[in-house]
Amino acid sequence: MPTPSVSSSITARLQVQARPTAVSELTTAIEVAGGIVTALDVTASGHEQMTVDVTCATRGEDHAADIVEALKGLDGVVVERVSDRTFLMHLGGKLEITSKVPLRNRDDLSMAYTPGVARVCEAIAAHPEDARRLTIKRNTIAVVTDGTAVLGLGDIGPLAALPVMEGKAVLFKRFADIDAFPIALDTTDVDQIVETVCAIAPVFAGINLEDISAPRCFEVERRLRERLDIPVFHDDQHGTAIVVVAALTNALTVVRKDIRSVRIVLSGAGAAGTAVLRLLLAAGATDVVVADVDGLVHAGRPGLTERLGWTASVTNPRGVTGTLREALAGADVFIGVSAPDVISGADVATMADDSIVFALANPRPEIDPDEAARYAAVVGTGRSDFANQINNVLAFPGVFRGLLDAQVHRITDTMLLAAARALASVVNPDELNPTYIVPSVFNPEVTTRVAHAVAEAARATTRV
Repeated sequence: MPTPSVSSSITARLQVQARPTAVSELTTAIEVAGGIVTALDVTASGHEQMTVDVTCATRGEDHAADIVEALKGLDGVVVERVSDRTFLMHLGGKLEITSKVPLRNRDDLSMAYTPGVARVCEAIAAHPEDARRLTIKRNTIAVVTDGTAVLGLGDIGPLAALPVMEGKAVLFKRFADIDAFPIALDTTDVDQIVETVCAIAPVFAGINLEDISAPRCFEVERRLRERLDIPVFHDDQHGTAIVVVAALTNALTVVRKDIRSVRIVLSGAGAAGTAVLRLLLAAGATDVVVADVDGLVHAGRPGLTERLGWTASVTNPRGVTGTLREALAGADVFIGVSAPDVISGADVATMADDSIVFALANPRPEIDPDEAARYAAVVGTGRSDFANQINNVLAFPGVFRGLLDAQVHRITDTMLLAAARALASVVNPDELNPTYIVPSVFNPEVTTRVAHAVAEAARATTRV
């Protein structure tokens, strides 16, 4: 059963009969119903009754309804209204556009707009590279989706994906001071996506592809990289790979193992799995076995696609065949970017001593983290309600900050690996332990270190 979460919290406005036990009755009723009270405020009071706003975390909409019914059942309590705090946050969207320059008088207007703006337009026409210096292009990212692979919700379409893209833009601004704008495209056709993004690219200094389903996302990314002179970053691939390799770097330090000698089992051969694999190999991994819905990937497996053929050619040096569970026996590391409940505690028990389990499927991981922790030395998930949250927000703000600062035109595996190592370094050696292998997203060092590492890797590539 999931634990109550702030993401499903409610605030109920109540009219309560004024009596000494009123507050304790409210909190007890909520706790008995399984909620967690996070705030309680008396907003008005009289001789006979008082107005109380009570906020509590719930397990979801059905659980919230049960809590409200429990409150209604109390003597002397009237529920006036109930607000879902997450929906309140999203009312009217989470973004706005504001001006950076004042318009106080005609002088300001004549410089910001006509006739003065014409001089800037002519300057850019003569020297297009000046657009980065004289327009929003220098610090603006397009967050592009077609709504086909949104979070764990799947193909919900561009309109339903918009809140996620807005949230991404909020994260860009909060953690890297980058202006990002959500672009939700009403098409799933690869040609149309590519042509549309190319057509709007002059406004932006980079493209962040988001929540586009595999295998189309590979083609979209490849073609955009070929045609555009700005970096194209697919967060579901590259962001995931960076945080996984960073987390694994520190987890291996905790258990005193070397990435060059450990046996790694990777569940998932889609967009995220392929990118994780590429960066693991770049980081020095030599023994990786990959599994998908049809079992283990190996050179002798019939019907391999071109991409799985590449996977088979660079993995599974011992020629392991069979099932995911069979591959886990004796493995040092399990990384899941696949589906819920694909392994059990009994499977983890067959792994090597001091094993590492990253179960990153969201919201339900490949194995219950508490069950995995009975047998593994280090456990990480994509969730915020367990230790070691391996989340892309640790990567993409700093990566793009570095790309923009260095005015990068292309992203390379060298830059991604530099980002992973920089992220890992934010956790000092004396801070490392099995429940702290990645820093908090609010650690101010995260963005600055990752950005610096990416920019330095980019400049080194340019010098070569």
